[in-house]
Amino acid sequence: MTESLISGEATEAEAAPPAETQEAPAAETQELLLGKYKSVDDLAEAYKSLESKMGAKEEDYRNKILEELQAEAYKDRPESAGDYKLPDIIDEEASVDSGLLKWWSEHAYENGYSQEEFEQGIEMYAQAVMSSEPDLEAETKKLGDNANTRIEAASAFAVKFFPESALPAIERMCESHEGIIALEHIMSAMKDGSFSGEAQRAEAVNEQKLREMMLDERYHNPVKRDPHFIKQVEDGFRKLYG
Repeated sequence: MTESLISGEATEAEAAPPAETQEAPAAETQELLLGKYKSVDDLAEAYKSLESKMGAKEEDYRNKILEELQAEAYKDRPESAGDYKLPDIIDEEASVDSGLLKWWSEHAYENGYSQEEFEQGIEMYAQAVMSSEPDLEAETKKLGDNANTRIEAASAFAVKFFPESALPAIERMCESHEGIIALEHIMSAMKDGSFSGEAQRAEAVNEQKLREMMLDERYHNPVKRDPHFIKQVEDGFRKLYG
């Protein structure tokens, strides 16, 4: 017989592959992180790149939203600040050079206000100003039936007695009926000489001053004579010489 048990076993041993050769591929596979990255550094670099791409997309998305919001907020405003139209309650010719109106137009434009919102702001301001102004009709009624006559007399006195630079202040004072009454009190004091007498005592009286006063037209000119002024001169001489 040519077959042999010994030769048969030797043949099977030779045919079997070495154990180490089968285990090598499994060891190489375990070295990959997440089945893709060879090292921790590679994984970190990949994550960093992904994070950068996501951040850029978020910024683009945020900018797009802001642009849309801005376009929506400014859609109703005119093309420029000078294109706003004044409401009917405002005199356009008198308001052309108004610094306040220019400021409001620019403010409205920068904040995207519509024409309607622009007019509402002006109307609210006008109402506030009007509410702070005196009610001249009501103040006139408080002066009684002869109110107009009293006002005209006070006005004529103010123009004659006070310098032009003081008239605006007098006008503001006379926006109320109390101001007219105060002015009437001054007029009354000057008529009876009490006002001029107090003023005369407040300053030094001497003959030279009195003679200068006598040269004034209010003393010697029959057309322009002022009884109160003449009384000041006479009282001054009586004070000096008794």
